[in-house]
Amino acid sequence: MTIYPAIDIKGGRCVRLTQGRADQQTIYSENPAAIATQFEAAGSDWVHVVDLDGAFSGESQNLAAVREIVAAGMKVQLGGGMRSREAVERALALGVSRVVVGTRAAESEEFVRELVGVFGSKIAVGIDAKDGMVAVKGWVSTTGTSALALAQRMDALGVSTLIYTDIGTDGMLTGPNLAAQEAMLKTVKCGVIASGGVSQQGDVGALGALAKRHANLDGVIIGKAIYEKRVDLAQAIADARA
Repeated sequence: MTIYPAIDIKGGRCVRLTQGRADQQTIYSENPAAIATQFEAAGSDWVHVVDLDGAFSGESQNLAAVREIVAAGMKVQLGGGMRSREAVERALALGVSRVVVGTRAAESEEFVRELVGVFGSKIAVGIDAKDGMVAVKGWVSTTGTSALALAQRMDALGVSTLIYTDIGTDGMLTGPNLAAQEAMLKTVKCGVIASGGVSQQGDVGALGALAKRHANLDGVIIGKAIYEKRVDLAQAIADARA
């Protein structure tokens, strides 16, 4: 199970939003690349980066910061504003290892089919769910689509990685929604990265136990718990590899 420490970028700075609300943000650093370097020093190979401005506006806004993170030597998984093939190509040209498509995936299976056909495993689909239903556009809108139903369709299209975020727990430090994550793991054959709610070392262990039951649990994204020093990244990486 891979640990993906998270960097959310807004206005070029490393921030965290409460429940995805743009008006409730905490700034953790003016230099996202410096945070990535700290993650690398703790033993992380990957970093999960979200361009929050891109998620809200639909267009990438923080590629300069992403370029600096890539230059720091991390493998970058990037989401936020990836709603055209051109946006995906720009990100990959920067050296991003994997691009996460969210809103557009919920709107167009043909778009995902095209991307997977061209870029293969470099494409991941992010499914953000509130009460089991897909949320899009930076969580501003909730659709009438079931997260599990969308996941099945993405799996059938050949998507190799899904990132499943339970909005209700994300950033709340209340623990992951293990039942929702297990339901997703049972629904698809592709790899799943769990996101949302990790608040302490024990949560990493609980997800590790889930990974032992479901080989397709690829990893877990951890954000606020690292910044608030509730989870030690180096220890989480060691626990995940145990």
